[in-house]
Amino acid sequence: MNRTQGFANRLTQYSDNAFSLYLRRSFARSMGFSDTALDKPIIGIVNTYSELNNCHRGFRELAEAIKRGVWQAGGLPLEFPTISLGEVFLSPTSMMMRNLMSMDAEVMIKAQPLDAVVLMGGCDKTLPALLMGAASAGIPAIAIAAGPMLTGSYQGERLGACTDCRRYWGAYRRGEIDDATIHDVENNLAVTSGTCAVMGTASTMACLIEALGMMLPGGASIPAVHAERLRHGEETGRQAVALVGSDLTPDKIMTPGAFANALRVLQAIGGSTNGIIHLTAIAGRLGIRLDLDQLDAVSEDTPVLVNLKPSGSAYMEDFYRAGGMPVVLQELKPLLDLNAVTITGQTLGQILDVPYSFPQWQDVIRPLNQPYKATGAQVVLRGNLAPDGAVIKRSAASPALLQKTGRAVVFTSLADLAARIDSPDLDVTPDDILVLQNAGPIGGPGMPEAGSFPIPARLSGVKDMVRISDARMSGTAFGTIILHVSPEAAVGGPLGLVRDGDLIEVDVAGRRLSLLVDDDVLAARRAEAAQQQPASPARGYEWLYQQHIQGAHLGCDFDFLRHQDLIDHEGKGQ
Repeated sequence: MNRTQGFANRLTQYSDNAFSLYLRRSFARSMGFSDTALDKPIIGIVNTYSELNNCHRGFRELAEAIKRGVWQAGGLPLEFPTISLGEVFLSPTSMMMRNLMSMDAEVMIKAQPLDAVVLMGGCDKTLPALLMGAASAGIPAIAIAAGPMLTGSYQGERLGACTDCRRYWGAYRRGEIDDATIHDVENNLAVTSGTCAVMGTASTMACLIEALGMMLPGGASIPAVHAERLRHGEETGRQAVALVGSDLTPDKIMTPGAFANALRVLQAIGGSTNGIIHLTAIAGRLGIRLDLDQLDAVSEDTPVLVNLKPSGSAYMEDFYRAGGMPVVLQELKPLLDLNAVTITGQTLGQILDVPYSFPQWQDVIRPLNQPYKATGAQVVLRGNLAPDGAVIKRSAASPALLQKTGRAVVFTSLADLAARIDSPDLDVTPDDILVLQNAGPIGGPGMPEAGSFPIPARLSGVKDMVRISDARMSGTAFGTIILHVSPEAAVGGPLGLVRDGDLIEVDVAGRRLSLLVDDDVLAARRAEAAQQQPASPARGYEWLYQQHIQGAHLGCDFDFLRHQDLIDHEGKGQ
């Protein structure tokens, strides 16, 4: 019984290892496994299926496909659950639970007798959480995504969650459509299992994980209900067995070069602003520092190649048919680190070293020399309003609003916003700049996707305004929205010092976000604000979260979960 894999891994301690293995195999036999099965390497399948996660509705079938691949390759597939985060079903926000899910994944991967693990995720925070946990656990791992849902239709128009959700809701708020119409639209926005049909956070993260090399080529965009998704699952199961005994642990794949590639891809696909927070958190688990300057540095020489909502007009199923990430990576090839190793054992350069002809028949992915937009999707703004940075997705913004000075209209909290945004007495004009305070990691709490808050009802017909907050926004959202302002208002950041009527200057080309108020006035406001501290939860996960959450510019991970090399000089990081 002297073994180095399978059930002999990580033995439960009873002071006698031989007894531990004997006992473990005895109980494994109660599940009906034969000697042949018990002698195989064990591939854990982390299945984040939940009936409170619509994106993962197809995971029971997908898990069976993965198991087929594991069996075919000579492994023993054993499925187990972790926390599942369904974006729209959680309060106050799934972002508050991402780190908890990552801890669940890490602990269970490390504790159980696994030789390799398949990470099944999809909905916005699930794939980042799984990669964070797997990075910390340190055993070979491979990711697979739920895949995007297919589009619906309303009166001949294609609909896809959730960019079209927001577009129609905006029209409803403006009185342009009635109750019956919005109800009919509701019935046709999300018509299959899978993640949002546009380049929202879920699809962004799937694409970034493929770019990182942690997913088999082509896996990011296969629709959830397509037979190819099951074949991809089967192949993923086979590859998981191939990882057994190898040194292809997450730290060997997710290297600085791989993260540099992912930052390029984030810009090129018009990806979600959430992507930089998640990449920073994953990298931090491996002792790799990603910062906003690195994101901004690639924004000018990495064009947007993908014409997808909310930056464009197409949907994820169109992206899949156009060739998906393999086509994007081929076009970005001159800008990528081709020495980055992938989960296949090949370098990215070796994977891309195949006969290649750009698919001219389609218009969803553009050639590098004829991009959809000349510069990258996201830029970083700094100034006295955001000393640690803020992010704007300029590819989904109104160009006329990217350079503007306007009067601040301030909402001090999410509750204040909800109470007053539609007030007929709100003092606001289309030329003003809307400011939301105390919606960051601590202030929210949990940094909700509230940054794309609505246009005031009294401004009938206005479809976009500059909005600034320490919150996040959905990757599906469109608008001139400045996010992740750091430090956040709740920990004393300058955003909390803004008052109604203050002038704010936004200069995206110049990368500036400035509060045009004298320093002595700000100092007086800061002294007053210092006397008002946010209430601290008394117990439980909420207490742990508030005590240890880091700022958006550090990825919103817990300080004690980041790699020791980063913990030593970051502290809490607010």
